[in-house]
Amino acid sequence: MDAASAAKDRVDRALALLERRLMDLRSRAAGTSRVPDDDLFAPEPSSEDDRLRIHELESAGRDAADALSRAADAIRESLAEQEAR
Repeated sequence: MDAASAAKDRVDRALALLERRLMDLRSRAAGTSRVPDDDLFAPEPSSEDDRLRIHELESAGRDAADALSRAADAIRESLAEQEAR
């Protein structure tokens, strides 16, 4: 497997992880009696459950951003290696 394929696989895994985490968070929210909206920019969370959900979504976003950043670095490195040849 060349470096570009490995980097693409990392990006695919990062996106799949983010999608699974978001689906999990949404399914937990749907299981409650009140389904919160997805407005992360609402002025004030109305409950502790909302604050927790927002924190989890932000954490998932940071994790995905970190994984995608590492994958982008690997892609840049691979492209630089190919240009050097």
